[in-house]
Amino acid sequence: MTETEAPRTAAAPRRGRPGYDKPTLLAACVELFNRHGYEATSMGMLAAHLGISKSAIYHHVESKEAILGEALDDALDALESAFDDVAASGAPPAAQVEAAVRGTLGVLARCMPQVTLLLRLRGNSDVERAAMARRREITRRLGEMIAAAQAAGAVRDDVTPHNLARLTLGMINSIVDWYRADDGTPGHKTTEEMIEAVTGVALGGLRG
Repeated sequence: MTETEAPRTAAAPRRGRPGYDKPTLLAACVELFNRHGYEATSMGMLAAHLGISKSAIYHHVESKEAILGEALDDALDALESAFDDVAASGAPPAAQVEAAVRGTLGVLARCMPQVTLLLRLRGNSDVERAAMARRREITRRLGEMIAAAQAAGAVRDDVTPHNLARLTLGMINSIVDWYRADDGTPGHKTTEEMIEAVTGVALGGLRG
């Protein structure tokens, strides 16, 4: 080192906070809502979980309820789109029922955290009540498809269409409690295998 050179010091480690884009932030928040319950999860808990300040969260969303609303919209928009596709297909009634079952299972597999959150709502806010109303509309739409299939003689008629829809969706929704995406474990079903198996059970029950 010459007399004119300044002594060199080791570069200090960077202390910046991890960055999040909005989709990643929302996914992490939904994970925490499902772990602790939406009501029990505070913005402080979300900030600690994410390793950022509350103000950094507010850069992306206005409030905890806004996070909930966006997550619920993701699930419901996907479910409604699946039913729209079935209705637009012009397929026979029985085929529409099968397609609706498969489509619902596909959405649950793709959007399981958001659907899990949807299924655990208690109706304690306008956002929750609006989401629950949309969920009931999906049940009504499946009931109409089942009614058409009953009229065609393709579905059992000893149970009302609405109750069959509720029973079918109840079974489908239960997969959030037990199914996990294929992780390579021997004997673990892939998403496609799960959809095929559950669809078979659902249709068997509908046909009686």
